Amino acid sequence: QVQLVESGGGLVQAGGSLRLSCAASGRTFNIYNMGWFRQAPGKEPEFVAGISWSGSNTYYADSVKGRFTISRDNAKNTAYLQMNSLKPEDTAVYYCAGDGRGGLRVGTQKEAYDYWGQGTQVTVSS
Repeated sequence: QVQLVESGGGLVQAGGSLRLSCAASGRTFNIYNMGWFRQAPGKEPEFVAGISWSGSNTYYADSVKGRFTISRDNAKNTAYLQMNSLKPEDTAVYYCAGDGRGGLRVGTQKEAYDYWGQGTQVTVSS
């Protein structure tokens, strides 16, 4: 089993920054690509960013390109999402996800991921 735990969410003013962390435990060698998703109230979950196991490939939703950066430290079994220039529309619960099947490409759909954290709330005030 794999457990993912997010941290780092909170309340920030527009233009501010937050850094989310996702710590993996358990059978962490089962995790390959990792991703961040978010879900705002009344909306469907949406892909935010993804990263390959090696960290050499990263992908971003158009809405966060240039503002968010995904990274990972495999030695620490932790993935990160650095969020800069935050906007009120970034307000959502953010979830990290792990791909346990070793997909050749970093997935942008929920179905590409097997493990999920419990989520952390990010609120951006205007």
